[in-house]
Amino acid sequence: MHKFFQFAANLQETGLHLARLGLIIVLVWIGGLKAFPYEAHGIVPFVANSPFMSFFYKYEAPDYKTHMNKEGELKPENVAWHEQNHTYAFSYGLGFVIVMIGLLIATYPVWPGVSAFGSFLAFGMSLVTLSFLITTPETWVQPLGDAHHGFPYLSGSGRLVIKDVIMLGASVATMAQAARKYLYQQEKLERLRERRERMMVA
Repeated sequence: MHKFFQFAANLQETGLHLARLGLIIVLVWIGGLKAFPYEAHGIVPFVANSPFMSFFYKYEAPDYKTHMNKEGELKPENVAWHEQNHTYAFSYGLGFVIVMIGLLIATYPVWPGVSAFGSFLAFGMSLVTLSFLITTPETWVQPLGDAHHGFPYLSGSGRLVIKDVIMLGASVATMAQAARKYLYQQEKLERLRERRERMMVA
């Protein structure tokens, strides 16, 4: 058992790299899916109810409730409504931003300062996502007859959102690691610069 703890104690850096890889995969993959209609439909309840994002849409909540397509379902009249609502345009823009954040984080080996900034943006994005637990009714089980509804009974949407607590922690951890590497590189460059100046004076 002692050997296990010795082994585990040396995995901190590995864990940080895995956390960064996880952030990159999730952000690039999920961001890329925002280009597809089913994913654009899926985020409508979150955006429409958010005081930070609802202005991107033409129609106010809860109008979307009668125009939602299920995953794998195609109703042309709903598609037309979402086009007028700017659902797809917003999803394309959001997806681009999310993918870019993932790519910024991926620059860690070459530009740790850029990667640290990407992790900071991922931290902010996770905070916004977690705010949906407050603003989006669909994140909680609805009162449809079952006694178990509302807080603390997370719906499928709510269970998806609450996972961003993990992304929040991973973003802070990877940001700190990238910032340390950036500062180390800057200090190294500064020492080299001072050495060259001394050699020129000599």
